[in-house]
Amino acid sequence: MGDDGCVRLLVDCRLRAATELFSHTWDPVILAGLSEGPLRRAELRTLAGGISDKVLTEALRRLLGNGLVERRAFRAAPPRVEYGLTPLGTSLVEGPLRAMGRWTEEHGEELLDAQERAAGSTV
Repeated sequence: MGDDGCVRLLVDCRLRAATELFSHTWDPVILAGLSEGPLRRAELRTLAGGISDKVLTEALRRLLGNGLVERRAFRAAPPRVEYGLTPLGTSLVEGPLRAMGRWTEEHGEELLDAQERAAGSTV
């Protein structure tokens, strides 16, 4: 990394903030689920399959705090709340997340095979 521009990019706060968006297991799953439109909590839990209510709450707070998801409350009996993507969240889903999905389709089996081999080997 001899070029000063590359070094600066590696320590850039914006880059760290962006890569953190993929460091939580459920965040990309929730974002992908919301790509078709707003959903209620129960619908998100069903779509995510296997996520606990506590983990869903943590993920939604993180996504709300990052400006990727919005929470809309409706006056109704009983009260109704939906979560949907913000324009920033949509840009993340349509850009990097979609690219990761394409990469996964192309290389997912290779990745799993390599992980399986590594788990079976002694280092």
